[in-house]
Amino acid sequence: MQYPAFYDAVAPVTLHDPLAAFLGATTDGLIEVRYLDAVRLAGHSCPTVAGAWLMVRRALTELYGGETPERGSIRVQMREAQGDGVCGVIAAVFTLVTGAAGAGGFEGLAGNFGRRGLLTFGHGKEAVDGVARFVRIDTGKAVTVDFDHASVPADPDMMPLLQKSLGGRATPDEQARFRRLWTGRIEAILLEYGDELVSVR
Repeated sequence: MQYPAFYDAVAPVTLHDPLAAFLGATTDGLIEVRYLDAVRLAGHSCPTVAGAWLMVRRALTELYGGETPERGSIRVQMREAQGDGVCGVIAAVFTLVTGAAGAGGFEGLAGNFGRRGLLTFGHGKEAVDGVARFVRIDTGKAVTVDFDHASVPADPDMMPLLQKSLGGRATPDEQARFRRLWTGRIEAILLEYGDELVSVR
C-alpha cells in the first residue's frame, strides 16, 4: 500500500487493552494505533478524519497524563446524533482508538471487557459543549474536546479543482494538482497546527 509519507510522521497512540492481553491478541496487551489506521477505516484522509485523530489523542493525554490509556475503559459521549453531518465518521475514529462501541459492540466475557454502550450519541450541546465528551470509567475524570480547522489556509485553487474533478471536467494534471493541494492541507492540519486546533474543556 502506497500512501503519503507524512502519515508516518503523525504521532501514534499506544494503549493498554486488557481484552487483547486476556485473549493473547498481543503479548503485552499494548496496542499501537496510527493515523494510517484511521485512514484505512474511513477509506480517505480529510479534515474530519484528521480532526477526529487530533481530538481523541488530545483527550487521552488530558485524561491519562503520562499513564498509558486503558482501551475499553473510556466512555465517549457525542453531542450530535450518529447520522448528523460527519458525526458518524468522527465517532468511528474514536471507536478505533478507544474501543468504545455503540449497540453493535462487543458485549464482553462473563461481565468483563464489555465495549457495547460505551459510545453514545445525541447528548446535545447542554450536556456536551463540544464535539464529544470522554469519561474515564475508573475515576470519572472527564474532558470535552472540540475542533476547528478554519484557521488552516487552503490554496485558492483547491475548491475549484475539487468541483471540476467531481464534475468530470478536470484534466489528469488538474486532478493530480487537486490531490496534492488536498493532501498538503491535511499534512498542515496534523503536523504544523496539530493541538492548536483542538480546544479542551
